[in-house]
Amino acid sequence: MKVRPALTTVCTVLLLASARQAASSTGSPFYGDAPDDHHPWAVHDWNRPQPPRVEPGAPQEAKPPADALVLFDGTEACLEKWQPDDQKKGKMWVIKDGAFECVPGSGYARTKEEFGDCKLHVEWAAPTPPKGDSQGRGNSGIFMEGLVEIQVLDDYNNPTYSDGFACSVYGVSPPLANPLRPPGEFQQIDIEYRHPIYKEKECLDPGYVTVYCNGVLVQDKIQLEGSTGHMGRSKPRPFPEKGPLKLQDHGNPVRFRNIWLQPLPPRAGVDPGIHGPLTVEATMAKRKEIAAMVREDAAKLKDPANPVPEMLRLMESLVYEKEEKTAATVDHMTGQYVEGLKQLAADKVGAKKDEAKRINGAFKYLAKFNIVPADYAPKVELEKIIKDQGWDKK
Repeated sequence: MKVRPALTTVCTVLLLASARQAASSTGSPFYGDAPDDHHPWAVHDWNRPQPPRVEPGAPQEAKPPADALVLFDGTEACLEKWQPDDQKKGKMWVIKDGAFECVPGSGYARTKEEFGDCKLHVEWAAPTPPKGDSQGRGNSGIFMEGLVEIQVLDDYNNPTYSDGFACSVYGVSPPLANPLRPPGEFQQIDIEYRHPIYKEKECLDPGYVTVYCNGVLVQDKIQLEGSTGHMGRSKPRPFPEKGPLKLQDHGNPVRFRNIWLQPLPPRAGVDPGIHGPLTVEATMAKRKEIAAMVREDAAKLKDPANPVPEMLRLMESLVYEKEEKTAATVDHMTGQYVEGLKQLAADKVGAKKDEAKRINGAFKYLAKFNIVPADYAPKVELEKIIKDQGWDKK
């Protein structure tokens, strides 16, 4: 539905007005880092437009996929996966009605295991009846690697500075919308998190975060600028490979449930792995690794009575690395194969048709990519046999 410009302006003014009214009860709106050359808004700027309200759909039960690591499912056993972030306080959150509830004053809860890039599902509910306003109402946080906070806050009819709204990347990026359910009801949050990748001091990928709240997109691949914090602007810096998932104690008994996590595969072009283009050095190292794996597999296929499977696997290894010893072995094996085929009796050679055509296909592939020359002797002789037998005709 199209909204008339005049109506949009009125809505924006009303949102800003309500934000300023709320700001008057919570102190100065100027307390975060000021605007700079790359950021037009101050950190925690009350003049920044409020996220528009979007009514979420009906709650739906979410179940962890088969490959997910379940961090909390409502059982006491899951507490073994968590510990107090502040070991001096030594206090742990409690389980109430199947939810992991913050004990105010206990400090953050953190996972014992650490994680890097991942998809995270978590559900949280603000206390009811609601108490306080702005940042003092149902406040907590989900900290990816313990460094990047996705804000938890009861913003149901509760304006605050927009980069501190529920599902904001705290102090960095307001949510695109406010789809919260009323306090007491569980909010379903899904986060895709990619941390920054550095090579020495060079940033190869700044990382990003995508967030859905109650099925509504609220952060759309927001680029990270370092770890988040209160009042200070984030600054780009390298991250550790892994860190704990932390849940914040902000003095409110916020409840969490259905927490599970899926590690993500490497990123194309920046992480070592199977996706996307790599540097020349990384590519050659990976090809060498693959060739070794294929040669190892070929050795398992060794059978003097049937050498073809081993021979084909060794030929395949040359695609990745033209290792001298393997190339010599392939020369010997393919030469022997062709000679053996030439010596077969006329009534026996027909049984080799499919096998010979398969080997010829391998020769063609190797020649196409200059791994063997076009006039490679075993290839030329095998092609002649295939033609003489009429196996080249459809």
